[in-house]
Amino acid sequence: MRRAIAFARRNEKEILRDPLSYVFCLGFPMVMLLAMTLIDRSIPAEAGMTLFRIDRLTGGIAVFGQTFLMLFLTLTVSKDRASSFLIRLYATPMTAGDFTAGYLIPVLVIALLQGAAVSVAGFVISAVEGNPLSPVGLCAMTVSLLPSALLFAAFGLLFGTLFSEKAGPGLCSVVISLGSFLGGIWFDADSVGGVLLKLCRSLPFYYCVRCARSALVRDFTWDAWGLPLLVTAASSAVVTLLACLCFSVRMRKG
Repeated sequence: MRRAIAFARRNEKEILRDPLSYVFCLGFPMVMLLAMTLIDRSIPAEAGMTLFRIDRLTGGIAVFGQTFLMLFLTLTVSKDRASSFLIRLYATPMTAGDFTAGYLIPVLVIALLQGAAVSVAGFVISAVEGNPLSPVGLCAMTVSLLPSALLFAAFGLLFGTLFSEKAGPGLCSVVISLGSFLGGIWFDADSVGGVLLKLCRSLPFYYCVRCARSALVRDFTWDAWGLPLLVTAASSAVVTLLACLCFSVRMRKG
Protein backbone atom coordinates (compact mmCIF):
# COMPACT_ATOMS: atom_id res chain seq x y z
CA MET A 1 0.00 0.00 0.00
CA ARG A 2 2.91 2.35 0.70
CA ARG A 3 4.14 1.89 -2.85
CA ALA A 4 0.70 2.70 -4.25
CA ILE A 5 0.40 5.85 -2.12
CA ALA A 6 3.87 7.03 -3.11
CA PHE A 7 3.04 6.45 -6.77
CA ALA A 8 -0.31 8.23 -6.30
CA ARG A 9 1.45 11.30 -4.93
CA ARG A 10 3.68 11.39 -7.98
CA ASN A 11 0.69 11.14 -10.32
CA GLU A 12 -1.19 13.83 -8.42
CA LYS A 13 1.74 16.18 -8.93
CA GLU A 14 1.87 15.30 -12.62
CA ILE A 15 -1.79 16.18 -13.08
CA LEU A 16 -1.69 19.37 -11.01
CA ARG A 17 1.59 20.50 -12.56
CA ASP A 18 -0.19 21.19 -15.84
CA PRO A 19 -1.87 24.66 -15.70
CA LEU A 20 -4.54 23.43 -18.11
CA SER A 21 -5.77 21.01 -15.45
CA TYR A 22 -6.89 24.00 -13.35
CA VAL A 23 -8.48 25.65 -16.38
CA PHE A 24 -10.51 22.64 -17.50
CA CYS A 25 -11.13 20.83 -14.21
CA LEU A 26 -12.00 23.86 -12.09
CA GLY A 27 -12.14 27.10 -14.10
CA PHE A 28 -14.30 25.87 -16.97
CA PRO A 29 -17.00 24.24 -14.78
CA MET A 30 -17.17 27.41 -12.66
CA VAL A 31 -17.57 29.59 -15.76
CA MET A 32 -20.28 27.29 -17.11
CA LEU A 33 -22.08 27.35 -13.75
CA LEU A 34 -22.12 31.15 -13.74
CA ALA A 35 -22.96 31.46 -17.45
CA MET A 36 -25.88 29.03 -17.30
CA THR A 37 -27.19 30.81 -14.20
CA LEU A 38 -27.21 34.10 -16.11
CA ILE A 39 -28.99 32.39 -18.99
CA ASP A 40 -31.58 31.04 -16.55
CA ARG A 41 -32.29 34.57 -15.36
CA SER A 42 -33.10 35.66 -18.91
CA ILE A 43 -35.61 32.83 -19.45
CA PRO A 44 -39.20 34.00 -18.78
CA ALA A 45 -40.94 32.23 -15.92
CA GLU A 46 -43.85 31.46 -18.25
CA ALA A 47 -41.58 29.13 -20.25
CA GLY A 48 -41.42 26.69 -17.34
CA MET A 49 -37.74 26.03 -18.06
CA THR A 50 -36.06 24.69 -14.89
CA LEU A 51 -33.03 22.89 -16.34
CA PHE A 52 -30.62 25.76 -15.66
CA ARG A 53 -32.02 26.53 -12.23
CA ILE A 54 -29.20 26.42 -9.69
CA ASP A 55 -30.58 23.41 -7.78
CA ARG A 56 -30.51 21.33 -11.00
CA LEU A 57 -27.52 22.93 -12.65
CA THR A 58 -25.03 22.39 -9.82
CA GLY A 59 -25.17 18.58 -9.94
CA GLY A 60 -24.87 18.48 -13.72
CA ILE A 61 -21.90 20.84 -13.79
CA ALA A 62 -20.18 18.82 -11.05
CA VAL A 63 -20.40 15.67 -13.20
CA PHE A 64 -19.32 17.65 -16.27
CA GLY A 65 -16.15 18.74 -14.46
CA GLN A 66 -15.24 15.13 -13.69
CA THR A 67 -15.02 14.28 -17.38
CA PHE A 68 -11.91 16.44 -17.72
CA LEU A 69 -10.16 14.49 -14.97
CA MET A 70 -10.54 11.49 -17.25
CA LEU A 71 -8.72 13.40 -19.98
CA PHE A 72 -5.74 14.31 -17.82
CA LEU A 73 -5.40 10.80 -16.40
CA THR A 74 -5.42 9.45 -19.96
CA LEU A 75 -2.59 11.81 -20.85
CA THR A 76 -0.61 10.86 -17.73
CA VAL A 77 -0.88 7.10 -18.31
CA SER A 78 -0.22 7.27 -22.06
CA LYS A 79 2.83 9.52 -21.56
CA ASP A 80 4.20 7.15 -18.92
CA ARG A 81 3.78 4.27 -21.35
CA ALA A 82 5.47 6.19 -24.19
CA SER A 83 8.50 6.98 -22.03
CA SER A 84 10.76 4.53 -20.25
CA PHE A 85 9.28 5.53 -16.88
CA LEU A 86 6.87 2.61 -16.54
CA ILE A 87 9.38 0.14 -17.96
CA ARG A 88 11.80 1.04 -15.18
CA LEU A 89 9.04 0.73 -12.57
CA TYR A 90 8.13 -2.73 -13.87
CA ALA A 91 11.51 -3.88 -12.52
CA THR A 92 10.52 -2.78 -8.99
CA PRO A 93 8.45 -4.85 -6.50
CA MET A 94 5.33 -2.85 -7.47
CA THR A 95 2.37 -4.98 -8.52
CA ALA A 96 -0.35 -4.22 -11.07
CA GLY A 97 -2.61 -3.34 -8.15
CA ASP A 98 -0.09 -0.76 -6.92
CA PHE A 99 0.02 0.84 -10.36
CA THR A 100 -3.73 1.00 -10.90
CA ALA A 101 -4.40 2.26 -7.38
CA GLY A 102 -1.63 4.82 -7.83
CA TYR A 103 -3.36 6.15 -10.92
CA LEU A 104 -6.93 6.08 -9.60
CA ILE A 105 -6.48 7.41 -6.05
CA PRO A 106 -5.25 10.93 -6.95
CA VAL A 107 -8.08 11.40 -9.44
CA LEU A 108 -10.64 10.45 -6.77
CA VAL A 109 -9.07 12.90 -4.29
CA ILE A 110 -9.02 15.70 -6.87
CA ALA A 111 -12.61 14.86 -7.86
CA LEU A 112 -13.70 15.15 -4.22
CA LEU A 113 -12.07 18.58 -3.94
CA GLN A 114 -13.53 19.58 -7.29
CA GLY A 115 -17.01 18.55 -6.16
CA ALA A 116 -16.58 20.56 -2.95
CA ALA A 117 -15.50 23.62 -4.95
CA VAL A 118 -18.53 23.37 -7.25
CA SER A 119 -20.76 22.95 -4.19
CA VAL A 120 -19.36 26.11 -2.61
CA ALA A 121 -19.81 28.02 -5.87
CA GLY A 122 -23.37 26.74 -6.19
CA PHE A 123 -24.15 27.77 -2.62
CA VAL A 124 -22.77 31.28 -3.14
CA ILE A 125 -24.72 31.76 -6.38
CA SER A 126 -27.93 30.45 -4.81
CA ALA A 127 -27.45 32.71 -1.77
CA VAL A 128 -26.99 35.74 -4.02
CA GLU A 129 -30.23 34.79 -5.79
CA GLY A 130 -31.97 34.69 -2.42
CA ASN A 131 -32.70 30.95 -2.38
CA PRO A 132 -29.63 29.28 -0.82
CA LEU A 133 -29.09 25.58 -1.39
CA SER A 134 -29.13 23.22 1.57
CA PRO A 135 -25.63 22.60 3.01
CA VAL A 136 -26.73 19.04 3.84
CA GLY A 137 -27.81 18.51 0.25
CA LEU A 138 -24.52 19.89 -1.05
CA CYS A 139 -22.56 17.54 1.21
CA ALA A 140 -24.71 14.61 0.09
CA MET A 141 -24.13 15.56 -3.55
CA THR A 142 -20.36 15.74 -3.05
CA VAL A 143 -20.29 12.23 -1.57
CA SER A 144 -22.67 10.89 -4.24
CA LEU A 145 -20.26 12.12 -6.91
CA LEU A 146 -17.59 9.59 -5.90
CA PRO A 147 -18.96 6.63 -7.94
CA SER A 148 -19.12 8.78 -11.08
CA ALA A 149 -15.60 10.06 -10.34
CA LEU A 150 -14.40 6.45 -10.24
CA LEU A 151 -16.19 5.78 -13.53
CA PHE A 152 -14.42 8.60 -15.38
CA ALA A 153 -11.10 7.81 -13.69
CA ALA A 154 -11.42 4.20 -14.85
CA PHE A 155 -12.14 5.39 -18.39
CA GLY A 156 -8.99 7.52 -18.18
CA LEU A 157 -6.91 4.56 -17.04
CA LEU A 158 -8.41 2.34 -19.74
CA PHE A 159 -7.81 4.80 -22.59
CA GLY A 160 -4.32 5.62 -21.36
CA THR A 161 -3.48 1.92 -21.20
CA LEU A 162 -4.80 0.98 -24.62
CA PHE A 163 -4.08 4.07 -26.72
CA SER A 164 -1.28 6.55 -27.36
CA GLU A 165 -1.17 10.10 -26.04
CA LYS A 166 -2.51 11.27 -29.41
CA ALA A 167 -5.39 8.80 -29.80
CA GLY A 168 -6.43 8.63 -26.13
CA PRO A 169 -7.51 12.30 -25.76
CA GLY A 170 -9.62 11.95 -28.91
CA LEU A 171 -11.60 9.13 -27.32
CA CYS A 172 -11.91 11.18 -24.15
CA SER A 173 -13.50 13.96 -26.21
CA VAL A 174 -16.11 11.47 -27.41
CA VAL A 175 -16.90 10.41 -23.84
CA ILE A 176 -17.03 14.05 -22.69
CA SER A 177 -19.53 14.83 -25.46
CA LEU A 178 -21.62 11.75 -24.70
CA GLY A 179 -21.47 12.40 -20.96
CA SER A 180 -22.60 16.03 -21.24
CA PHE A 181 -25.27 15.50 -23.91
CA LEU A 182 -26.72 12.07 -23.19
CA GLY A 183 -26.23 12.65 -19.47
CA GLY A 184 -28.94 15.28 -19.67
CA ILE A 185 -26.76 18.14 -18.46
CA TRP A 186 -27.74 20.56 -21.22
CA PHE A 187 -31.28 19.35 -21.95
CA ASP A 188 -34.11 17.70 -20.04
CA ALA A 189 -34.02 14.10 -21.25
CA ASP A 190 -37.06 13.11 -19.20
CA SER A 191 -39.19 15.79 -20.85
CA VAL A 192 -38.00 14.87 -24.34
CA GLY A 193 -38.79 11.20 -23.89
CA GLY A 194 -38.95 8.78 -26.80
CA VAL A 195 -35.92 7.16 -28.38
CA LEU A 196 -33.56 9.82 -27.04
CA LEU A 197 -34.55 9.12 -23.45
CA LYS A 198 -34.10 5.39 -24.02
CA LEU A 199 -30.63 6.09 -25.42
CA CYS A 200 -29.76 8.22 -22.39
CA ARG A 201 -30.93 5.50 -20.03
CA SER A 202 -28.81 2.91 -21.83
CA LEU A 203 -25.61 4.72 -20.78
CA PRO A 204 -24.35 5.39 -17.23
CA PHE A 205 -23.90 9.15 -17.69
CA TYR A 206 -27.62 9.85 -17.33
CA TYR A 207 -27.61 8.09 -13.96
CA CYS A 208 -24.48 9.95 -12.80
CA VAL A 209 -26.23 13.29 -13.30
CA ARG A 210 -29.55 12.11 -11.88
CA CYS A 211 -27.83 10.78 -8.75
CA ALA A 212 -26.04 14.09 -8.11
CA ARG A 213 -29.16 16.19 -8.70
CA SER A 214 -31.35 14.03 -6.46
CA ALA A 215 -28.79 14.08 -3.63
CA LEU A 216 -28.61 17.88 -3.82
CA VAL A 217 -32.36 18.27 -3.23
CA ARG A 218 -32.29 15.41 -0.68
CA ASP A 219 -34.60 13.20 -2.69
CA PHE A 220 -33.29 9.80 -1.61
CA THR A 221 -36.13 7.72 -3.00
CA TRP A 222 -35.26 4.57 -4.97
CA ASP A 223 -36.20 5.90 -8.42
CA ALA A 224 -34.58 9.32 -7.94
CA TRP A 225 -31.38 8.40 -6.09
CA GLY A 226 -31.10 4.73 -5.18
CA LEU A 227 -31.33 3.24 -8.66
CA PRO A 228 -29.08 5.87 -10.30
CA LEU A 229 -26.49 5.34 -7.56
CA LEU A 230 -26.62 1.58 -8.04
CA VAL A 231 -26.25 1.84 -11.84
CA THR A 232 -23.40 4.33 -11.52
CA ALA A 233 -21.58 2.19 -8.95
CA ALA A 234 -22.04 -0.98 -11.01
CA SER A 235 -20.82 0.75 -14.18
CA SER A 236 -17.82 2.10 -12.28
CA ALA A 237 -16.97 -1.36 -11.00
CA VAL A 238 -17.18 -2.92 -14.47
CA VAL A 239 -15.05 -0.25 -16.19
CA THR A 240 -12.54 -0.24 -13.32
CA LEU A 241 -12.18 -4.03 -13.49
CA LEU A 242 -11.71 -3.85 -17.26
CA ALA A 243 -9.13 -1.07 -16.96
CA CYS A 244 -7.16 -2.93 -14.29
CA LEU A 245 -7.25 -6.13 -16.33
CA CYS A 246 -6.00 -4.36 -19.46
CA PHE A 247 -3.23 -2.65 -17.49
CA SER A 248 -2.18 -5.96 -15.94
CA VAL A 249 -1.97 -7.58 -19.39
CA ARG A 250 0.06 -4.65 -20.74
CA MET A 251 2.36 -4.87 -17.74
CA ARG A 252 3.05 -8.56 -18.30
CA LYS A 253 3.88 -7.85 -21.93
CA GLY A 254 6.33 -5.18 -20.81
